[in-house]
Amino acid sequence: MSEIAVTSEQFQHEGQLPMTAAYPAVGGQNWSPQLSWSAVPEGTRSVAVTCYDPDAPTTVGFVHWVRFGIDPSARSLDEGAGTAGGPGTDGFTDWGERQYGGMAPPAGDPAHHYHFTVYALDSETLGLDPDTTYAKFRFLIRGHVLATGTITGRYAVEG
Repeated sequence: MSEIAVTSEQFQHEGQLPMTAAYPAVGGQNWSPQLSWSAVPEGTRSVAVTCYDPDAPTTVGFVHWVRFGIDPSARSLDEGAGTAGGPGTDGFTDWGERQYGGMAPPAGDPAHHYHFTVYALDSETLGLDPDTTYAKFRFLIRGHVLATGTITGRYAVEG
């Protein structure tokens, strides 16, 4: 499987995510961070982006974003695309919303890791729709992923 290089104008890999990307309950604006990625492999029919926090105290982590159906010619998403109706379709996050849902780790927790993953898929739809959850997304893309890449940001709320 090929590797996609994922970068952001707002944070470095393993660096601090901007406050603007945090959930409003902790003072953020709930704007997804800007993301860019390298060319996807030939045969890519759509691109998807997810954001997952494995450190959330839930036993299964916390999903902050599921977006799919992005045109394969796209190479970036602007800041705020996750709540401003950018390209593609949003599935459900663990916030129970169909849009990007920012970070809000418990106050005093060590910084959580937020994995923004870009997927190059060999299909346009795969049965994905606005009711798609992260678990359903991961199940339906099995065998259809041509390449992936991840950039990880960190975020903590002072206790």
